[in-house]
Amino acid sequence: MSKILILANDNSTIYNFRRELLSRLISENYDVIISVPKHDRNLEFEKLGCKIDEINISRSGKNPLKELALIKSYKKQIKRIKPDLVLTYTAKPNIYGSLACKKLHIPYINNITGLGSNFQTENFIKKIMLFLQKKAYKRSSCVFFQNQSNKKYFEKMNVVGTNTKLLPGSGVNLKLHKFEYYPEESKNIKFILVSRIRKDKGFDEFFSAVKTLTEKFNNIEFHLVGWYEDEKYKEQITDMVHKYPVVYHGSQSQEKVHELISDSHCLIHPSHHEGMANVLLEAAATGRPCITSNIPGCQEAVNDGLTGFLFEVKSSKSLSEAVIKYLELKPEERMKMGLLARNKMETEFDRQIVINSYMEKIENIMGK
Repeated sequence: MSKILILANDNSTIYNFRRELLSRLISENYDVIISVPKHDRNLEFEKLGCKIDEINISRSGKNPLKELALIKSYKKQIKRIKPDLVLTYTAKPNIYGSLACKKLHIPYINNITGLGSNFQTENFIKKIMLFLQKKAYKRSSCVFFQNQSNKKYFEKMNVVGTNTKLLPGSGVNLKLHKFEYYPEESKNIKFILVSRIRKDKGFDEFFSAVKTLTEKFNNIEFHLVGWYEDEKYKEQITDMVHKYPVVYHGSQSQEKVHELISDSHCLIHPSHHEGMANVLLEAAATGRPCITSNIPGCQEAVNDGLTGFLFEVKSSKSLSEAVIKYLELKPEERMKMGLLARNKMETEFDRQIVINSYMEKIENIMGK
């Protein structure tokens, strides 16, 4: 039985967006081992038929000694498990896992889920990251990208060669995120934002827009779902909940998020950068229009004016104007936007497209 080792920096990256791939691999008699940090939810992988091999990894740490130690940990893990192929997700596993595989002559496939905050400014860290990724992806069997802009940038910087393929993000599970009828508008129009809470997800612009919009409209409310990656927002969100029509739901399961989205009329996603925003795909699959930043990783998921609205990134004024455009539509026009959004997901972003692309590469490497 061929062994496939999957490296990721946290449980949710694999559980929320790749478990359909895991099930497919298990059904085709691959031995699947998942390397992630310790987490109670890791038991869910065992229920799918996978094995867990926990590893210590910090998502945000930048200590160079610890980073070098991670390469060593990956090498030990790979030597012990002896996989036939390694799949990597997220920045650190992509880089350090690939360097370990390269050293041990193990084939590997990478997935670039976004460039991350380190690539938003010109500095020494960005140069180091580019250098490391160039070394890491040189021997990759395939580097999957989630948007064309990221792919072109890495090609321009000579980080990757011809060993690349474009995916429709992580795709969306159309059964889990099934179509839900548009809610009645007898009371308030509900907007929802689902995101990790930190600056580059656009919370400053969002809060500014909420203040502006609630001065003009008395029939709107805003729902927030997500966990704090930046603790400084705790006090601000508490204040917003107290003073404005804002409801904070905290961190929720995928199933609960789907329920909250289906109970809302429109999703807002003001992120500054993305690989491909999964929440846009999930909301659109549910049949909800989306209002989002006009950036790579978001613009692909929305047909401006048809399935939602795009606005200028980092601009609370532009965000407010987009929300007003939505509010000025007739209820039947907003409902039609949601129907068109669902249709777009069915034709362009079905997760099965992603799974088939992976299986094609994997079977080619395994000689099947």
